[in-house]
Amino acid sequence: MRLLVLGLLILSGCATTPPPQPRYFLGEPYRAGGLWAYPKEEFALDESGIAAIMPRAEGLTANGERRDADGMLAAHRTLQLPAIVTVTNLDNGRSLRLRVHERGPTQAGRVIAISPRAAQLLGAAGPFQARVVLDGNASRAAIEGLAGQAAPLPIATAPVGRVERESLAPPEGARGTAQAVQPAARAPAEATAAPREPERLPEQVLQGAPNPGRIWLEAGRFFRRDLAQAQAARIGGRAEPFGPPGRQQQWRVRSGPFSSIAEADAALARAIAMGQPDLRLAVE
Repeated sequence: MRLLVLGLLILSGCATTPPPQPRYFLGEPYRAGGLWAYPKEEFALDESGIAAIMPRAEGLTANGERRDADGMLAAHRTLQLPAIVTVTNLDNGRSLRLRVHERGPTQAGRVIAISPRAAQLLGAAGPFQARVVLDGNASRAAIEGLAGQAAPLPIATAPVGRVERESLAPPEGARGTAQAVQPAARAPAEATAAPREPERLPEQVLQGAPNPGRIWLEAGRFFRRDLAQAQAARIGGRAEPFGPPGRQQQWRVRSGPFSSIAEADAALARAIAMGQPDLRLAVE
């Protein structure tokens, strides 16, 4: 009997435990896979590269949500958390909307990591060429009212000196005196938004045309051609003009293209071993 009562108490305690609540998370720069990542708030991301598949794991994510291998979820190295993105498998044209709620991937040269279920729906059994497009409006809505965001800076009004005044008799012919206008009462500050559960995105796959590209190792962009050429010599690549010509002409350093992800990974590992800081694998 005592064991039965104890079991009921444990079950009742578990039933009242509130679910994890999402919170806004950005974080400080960190090092993973031999490269530094610099988180920043962004609402117009559009990048193509190599995607990874997240391992099955339990516990909480960087922004306090529960890990779920079967959810439409993803991890990104720098985006604010949470964020909403569309990930397209360029090899077969399939796309999914995913909620980014974790930091990662830890492996260098990967633009995003997706849940095992999302990978299954996208037809990926391992690393694949992907395009990641951020939904700015949905991402702003996802972080609205979440705890963890910096409070707005207080703006104090300028001090006003004492103003002397007196009542004057109405001018001749006036019907009466005007009444003083009382300042309108300020509305109370808006209450903090109530906690809410993380949004669960549907398993909605869109089919487009396959559009695989070529894989390149990029090693920085420069406004000076000589600096770009020096960097290109270090990685055995080349400096190419990038963007509109003119006084703000940029030069990007890259090597490739590579015939496979494994070949690109090997080139990336060699560049990391040489101590190069600004590296990424891009698909174009």
